[in-house]
Amino acid sequence: MTQTPLQDSATSSAASSPTPPVAKKVPHERTHHGDTFVDNYEWLREKESAEVVEHLRAENAYQEEVTAHQEPLREAIFQEIKGRTQETDLSVPNRKDGWWYFSRSVEGKEYGIQCRVRAQDSGNPVADWTPPAVEAGVEIPGEEVLLDGNIEAEGKPFFSVGGSAVTVDGTLYAYAVDNSGDERFTLRIKDLRTGELLPDVIENIFYGVSFSPDGTRIFYTVVDDSWRPYQVKSHVLGTPVSDDEVIYQEDDVAMWLGFELSSDRRHLVLGIGCSEYSETRLLRFDDPTAALTTVISRDERVLYEAEPFLLTGPDGEKSERILLTHNRGAINSMVSLADPAELAKPLAEQHWSTVVEHSDDVRVNGAGVTSTHLIVSVRKDTIERVQVMGLAALGTPAQEAPVEPAFDEELYTAGVGGSDYEAPVIRLGYTSYFTPSRVYDFVLPTPAQPAGELLLRKESPVLGGYDGSDYVATREWADASDGTRVPLSVLRHKDVKQDSTAAGLVYGYGSYELSMDPGFGIARLSLLDRGVVFVIAHIRGGGELGRHWYEDGKKLTKKNTFTDFVDATDWLANSGWVDPSRIAALGGSAGGLLMGAVANLAPEKYAAVVAQVPFVDALTTILDPELPLSALEWEEWGNPITDPDVYAYMKSYSPYENVHSVAYPKVAAVTSFNDTRVLYVEPAKWVQELRNKTTGTEPVVMKIEMDGGHGGASGRYVQWRERAWDYAFIADSLGAKDLLPGAGLK
Repeated sequence: MTQTPLQDSATSSAASSPTPPVAKKVPHERTHHGDTFVDNYEWLREKESAEVVEHLRAENAYQEEVTAHQEPLREAIFQEIKGRTQETDLSVPNRKDGWWYFSRSVEGKEYGIQCRVRAQDSGNPVADWTPPAVEAGVEIPGEEVLLDGNIEAEGKPFFSVGGSAVTVDGTLYAYAVDNSGDERFTLRIKDLRTGELLPDVIENIFYGVSFSPDGTRIFYTVVDDSWRPYQVKSHVLGTPVSDDEVIYQEDDVAMWLGFELSSDRRHLVLGIGCSEYSETRLLRFDDPTAALTTVISRDERVLYEAEPFLLTGPDGEKSERILLTHNRGAINSMVSLADPAELAKPLAEQHWSTVVEHSDDVRVNGAGVTSTHLIVSVRKDTIERVQVMGLAALGTPAQEAPVEPAFDEELYTAGVGGSDYEAPVIRLGYTSYFTPSRVYDFVLPTPAQPAGELLLRKESPVLGGYDGSDYVATREWADASDGTRVPLSVLRHKDVKQDSTAAGLVYGYGSYELSMDPGFGIARLSLLDRGVVFVIAHIRGGGELGRHWYEDGKKLTKKNTFTDFVDATDWLANSGWVDPSRIAALGGSAGGLLMGAVANLAPEKYAAVVAQVPFVDALTTILDPELPLSALEWEEWGNPITDPDVYAYMKSYSPYENVHSVAYPKVAAVTSFNDTRVLYVEPAKWVQELRNKTTGTEPVVMKIEMDGGHGGASGRYVQWRERAWDYAFIADSLGAKDLLPGAGLK
């Protein structure tokens, strides 16, 4: 028989309750705009302190004691994840230049193995871009191993690859590895002809590496002391790293810097920006003396991306053009085409040709080119879609109509998974809530085949008798208190009855214009199989309904994110599916701030709250520009250092400062010691304050991974166990430990 949360509480209170660790109070005053906040736990920020480490280990010990009874459930969920996963598997090969690249996974091994095999050119373009038949567990003739993560990770507490690159001629392979979880990588270069490592080793780089087209240089990014990428550097192979050239340095602490090669590899493209405006700078590879050129200055306050390419005109001649995806007079963005000569004029005098016009109903997310086609990513009715059109007559009245690959589900996600400039196909990724991830190649439209052709290359296998028809996904809408309709994705097992007895879970994020798109998740099945109704709340601050949706949930409208989540919870409570006393909440990172905020706003609505790497001390962090990423956050939350209104608004919702005397539900804060995005100190302080103020008896625990980063520990089995921990905590708190009849692994 399914246990209720009340029975759980009775059982736990009957036993001797473990005692939580109590951190000492060391008052620390923080004064801004005439307001003083006394923080008793700021001392926990001293990461090198033996006392702090001892306290964190005590938190783990307390958590382990409080949740020990959940271990059988954790093990069951872990085995379900493992039992549904084809452990020996491989990715669909992806062609780059003269090689097919792919990865293998092997049963019992934590990490992937990066491989390649030589491509053949027959003269038939589509055939030449058809992936070779490769089998899980079967080596094919000529297969080469580029990097075996299992070998690289031996003896290391953590292992993650932050970027890799191969030279055009396929002879050199660069890869960047993190062995601590702090997202600072060491770059090494392997000669694929000999298997030997070059002496060139570059420490402390950030994500992303690229070779120059001639293979003589490698580009990489460096972060500053606040973990902001601020330099793009160039290393000439065979020279001292100390001689590496700074291609560009961004000194504005509120701007992020990154780079990529243009699709045709004629330019290095530097992207500089924040969430509200940006700047692109270009470096030509064909002119060694060329300097960086700016496409549109940041002073114009335009948010844009730029892609230089050669466009063939009606006369057959190729001319330089810049493809612009921008928000100039277009809040949802649009796509335009510009002659570089126009960019020398004042912005108001420049003439751009419209390629994709602005729409209040369609958000343009990005655009790129192949040698023959334009590829556009758009979002319509919350769903991400891909559209393509030929380059012929682009930006003129004779431009071709867009072609969109057609899929047969209502709620799905389709995105470009890779494209090569000269390829006749683009690679697409596809998934939905109950369709495992698929890989398609979309043959680009031609006069002989104007609709193109969608070719399924692989659907990820799901073992254990999985049948997608056992589950149901529907789009519902919650009414917010201000009249806004908030989209919800409601997932459940088909056997759950609408009799107000089931358990429910509400998940949300709601920041940075990130959308919680439909996607398949093996681990989630373990909750659905236990009768949990899983609601994904597409709240304001995300990007599901366009730029307005994002702007209505940031800065001085941020509280809409929190109230939307509570309104989504109310929808679930009143839906007829669940018992209102059996609802939990889940969110991570900025979604962890959401968890802290809703726990303060409406603690009575939740039986449990799980906050993963939670940003719960947001005001303290953003007030200190020396802390990792703080200055970059001003465009999302506002700048409380200079603006007293922002300070007062943030102080009114920042979770740590708003913990008050109320009966809080069960709370689990899950974090990592080496997280550089949300420091462990935030949940460490928060759980102390929750225990101080709660008038209830439910436990507040913190689980800290001492060797992990923002994504938790490395290694797939370890990550599965982490997810099993979170889901077991939720299922146990909701009295949803037992599988529905006939559900689970077959």
